[in-house]
Amino acid sequence: MLRALFISLSESRSLRGIAERSSLGRRVSSRFVAGTGVEDALRATQVVNKAGPSVSIDNLGENVTNAEEARESAHLYHQLLDEISNRQLNANVSLKLTHMGLDVDEKLARDQVTALVAKAAAMTPRNFVRVDMEGSPYTQRTLDFVHELHRVPGNQGCVGAVIQSYMRRSEDDVEKLLAERIRIRLCKGAYKEAEDIAFQKKSEVDANYVKLMKILMKSGVYHGLATHDEDIINQAKAFASSERISRDAFEFQMLYGIRRDLQQRLGRDGWRMRVYIPFGTEWYPYFMRRLAERPANALFVARNLLRK
Repeated sequence: MLRALFISLSESRSLRGIAERSSLGRRVSSRFVAGTGVEDALRATQVVNKAGPSVSIDNLGENVTNAEEARESAHLYHQLLDEISNRQLNANVSLKLTHMGLDVDEKLARDQVTALVAKAAAMTPRNFVRVDMEGSPYTQRTLDFVHELHRVPGNQGCVGAVIQSYMRRSEDDVEKLLAERIRIRLCKGAYKEAEDIAFQKKSEVDANYVKLMKILMKSGVYHGLATHDEDIINQAKAFASSERISRDAFEFQMLYGIRRDLQQRLGRDGWRMRVYIPFGTEWYPYFMRRLAERPANALFVARNLLRK
């Protein structure tokens, strides 16, 4: 019930406009979003790196409506990659194709992401671009493009995809990605999808996550397990032990500001940990989808608003 409510709120343009312009809205989101600018994201990355985990930086935004916005989005990612190198940060970047202009000009979006992946591949040390997954209308185009990018000489290992365990097609998509040894971030998914293409029950989503997780862990490719579900994390740890999978063969991934205690504990216990750090002015849809994934976060935010 709450999940559906928050997903619905994430799609409200009027509420989004009010929230993103208000000081209260920015205060509410600050736990989960590093700030509005590149420097905010870089400062947060330095703090997280100092504590141990690596980072994936995401400039929030999607479905831009003109080419100028798309070019500005790509410019920010070039700046991020430059500063990651200059400051020797342990970080890579995540982006959405619709933020790069996919809805406006598909060639522009593809050219911009192609240039970013080429830049990441040419860096010393080589870096990495994660192409985020969006709603189901974009699934096939996104995966097709990741396959194409990965086949470009020199790009292997420098571009990856995201698979959502609530999608019924995901096992087939995983098999195709693994056939080319493409790195995957596995998450549960946070968009509203129809029952014929997506599991609706939490138990089904979780079961598919665990099934796909085990396939990824045994693949010999370095993947990211994106979850805050402690039961699933414990299953991953037990599976790694029983299958003699090295702790540096994969990584756990968690969102900035969520379950910091668990992030720290995993790091102390020798598991690889990456924190996903979002920044930007267009934080509202992201924030609402985080509440949809874990409605308990809403209570957490409400409690912290009462604190100085």
